[in-house]
Amino acid sequence: MKKKNRASAAASGSLLAAIGLFASLSALANKVDIVDVQVTPQGGGSYRFDVTLKHDDEGWDHYASKWQVLSPHGKLLGERVLLHPHVSEQPFTRSLGGVEIPAGLREVDVRAWDTVHGEGETMRVKLPAQ
Repeated sequence: MKKKNRASAAASGSLLAAIGLFASLSALANKVDIVDVQVTPQGGGSYRFDVTLKHDDEGWDHYASKWQVLSPHGKLLGERVLLHPHVSEQPFTRSLGGVEIPAGLREVDVRAWDTVHGEGETMRVKLPAQ
């Protein structure tokens, strides 16, 4: 009887480990990917960002929720909130103009977020001359 219980416990442990591994891989697979970033100078230190994201949006419970423009040191410079899921529109591009970039910065980070995993991919982008 003891051998059967040990075998059953080992099988249960293996099953739990497999479920945990699958959940970890699923979580990683569903973060937001930044496909492309186009930056256009608008004059006076202001820029327009056109950001293309790809994400396996599942509806209101799990979707790409925003992207941000940050200085290389992490200061928030601009944010584009996405107000709804894009289940049947992938990848998709959204824009944000009037982003003021401090003088002297030559590059910024663009970071994407989703409603389940939070912070997703970050892409460093060189700024075109004004």
